[in-house]
Amino acid sequence: MMNYLIIDKIIKEALIEDTPNEDITSAAVISKDSNCTVDLFSKGNGIIAGLEVFQRVFTILGDVQIEFYKKDGDKVEPKTLIAKIKGNTRKILTGERTALNLLQRMSGIATFTEKFAEKLQGTNTKLLDTRKTTPNLRILEKYSVTIGGGQNHRFNLSDGILIKDNHINAAGGIKEAIQAVKASASFVRKIEVEAESISMVEEALEAGADIIMLDNMDLETMKKAVKTINGKAAVEASGNINLNNIREVALTGVDYISVGSLTHSAPILDLSMKNLKAMF
Repeated sequence: MMNYLIIDKIIKEALIEDTPNEDITSAAVISKDSNCTVDLFSKGNGIIAGLEVFQRVFTILGDVQIEFYKKDGDKVEPKTLIAKIKGNTRKILTGERTALNLLQRMSGIATFTEKFAEKLQGTNTKLLDTRKTTPNLRILEKYSVTIGGGQNHRFNLSDGILIKDNHINAAGGIKEAIQAVKASASFVRKIEVEAESISMVEEALEAGADIIMLDNMDLETMKKAVKTINGKAAVEASGNINLNNIREVALTGVDYISVGSLTHSAPILDLSMKNLKAMF
C-alpha cells in the first residue's frame, strides 16, 4: 500500500522538525538503556487510518516494537485500545508526537470521509477527493479518503487533464482549450472540462469532452445539465458541497461528487499514548 521512499521522507522531515538536535527533556530524565511499554488508545469515535505510518516512525527510530489490536478501517470509540508499544523509552517519547500527529490526521480524514460516503448510500454516485491537501502530505491524505469510503481524483497535475476556468480563459474558449489538448496530449488521456453554465456544458460536449465538471451549479441547473449531457460524457459535481446537500446533489444523477473539505477541513481523531510503564 505504502511507498516507503515517500513515506520515510515525510517522517524523517517531521522528526527533524520536532527534534532538530535532541529531545533534551528525555535525555535529562531517562537513561539511554531504559525500556518501557505504553498503550495507544482512542479518545473519540471514528475510523483508524495510518497504522503503517505510525509504525514506520518507530521503525525509523529503531529499538521499538508494536503489537496492533486494530487495523486500518476499523471503527473505534473512546478508550479503545489500538496498540501496545514496547521498546527504548527515549525513542518512544521522541517519536510519540510525530507518530500521533500523522495517525490523528489520517484517521480524522477517514472518519470525515465516511460521513459523506454514508450520505451517498443507495445512489450510483461516487465520492471523490481533490488536490486541496496539506503540502507534502497528499499521499497520506488521499489514502485516508479511500479508507473512509471515498475514491481518489487525480493525484497531481501530471496525473490527468482537467481544463478549468483559467485554462479556458487563457485559451480563448472551451473548444480552443480542448483542441489544444488533443493536439498535444496522448489519445489515451481522458479530457475533463469545468463548466459553470448550460452553454458551457453544450460547448464542452460539442468539443468532445470525456468528463464534464459542473462547478458551483444550483440543483435545478445541475439537473438540466445532466439531462443535456444524457450519458454522452461522465458528470462530476463540485463546489460548495457539504454534508447537508450532498445527497440532493447525488440525486440529480451525477456520476461523481468531489469534495475538497474531505482533506482540507477534516478534524483530527483524538488519540493518545498513555499508561507508560518502565521495564526493569
